[in-house]
Amino acid sequence: MATNQQRREAAKRKLERQLARRAERAKRRRIVGVGVTVGAVVVVAGLIVVLATRGGDSEADGTDSAASPPASAPAGNGADIQIPTERVEPASRTKALPNPTSCEYSKSGDAAKDVPVPDGKDVPSEGTVKVTLHSNVGDIGLDLDRALAPCTVNSFVHLAKEGYYTDTGCHRIGTEGLQMLQCGDPTGQGTGGPGYTFADETFDSLTYGRGILAMANSGPDTNGSQFFMVYGDAPLPPSYTVFGTIDDEGLKVIDEIARAGHDGSFDPSPGGGKPNTEVTFTDVTVKA
Repeated sequence: MATNQQRREAAKRKLERQLARRAERAKRRRIVGVGVTVGAVVVVAGLIVVLATRGGDSEADGTDSAASPPASAPAGNGADIQIPTERVEPASRTKALPNPTSCEYSKSGDAAKDVPVPDGKDVPSEGTVKVTLHSNVGDIGLDLDRALAPCTVNSFVHLAKEGYYTDTGCHRIGTEGLQMLQCGDPTGQGTGGPGYTFADETFDSLTYGRGILAMANSGPDTNGSQFFMVYGDAPLPPSYTVFGTIDDEGLKVIDEIARAGHDGSFDPSPGGGKPNTEVTFTDVTVKA
């Protein structure tokens, strides 16, 4: 006959076996869940996707759409994201644009912040411009390339010098699927623009990835003031004007913003949300 001690040990072994079986089942469920999530990301990456501003600087229907994470991605998951460490090759045109060139800036909607329309005559399409976005979380240095997008660079520099970006922030960050920080709307809602639009300056070989600076839009030829800075993956079609790159120190600043996560306010579409770390540009300096 078993003693009390033997019975207790037998019960303990039985409980341990039950716990082990439960742990194995939980592990299998996690593996299946990961597989489903990876599959969803692959589907997203394979779609033709749009990074968009909303209504404020175009005549679009007011709906943002973008490469976005699966709907099940939790908000504020920045601490767990995987950020590529290698920069992508900067974009370049195979054929130079006329220098100088002309740009057309068309009035469109109400300006989120009063600013004149830039001069589009005799715009240079050669050389670079250095811009520093001074923010409450650190400086983000940009190198703007006139050879890539002269009209975009002309507009961006104009807005910076007019103080349009000063005291504005970044209203959206994506941490899965599309890893970028979107800024340039004084309303902070993703709906604001400068009261004018201008044409895309894209070409078929454009790709996006860590270090790329590009314009957000709400469809073809609806560029305004909103832009996005890519710090990681960006499975996008060549529909967004690339007009420069982000420096290494600036990328480090954006990485930290991303790791703090977001509030999920743009989920499930276009994805992402307002950064948990508030980002405000305290000043913008331009050095041609």
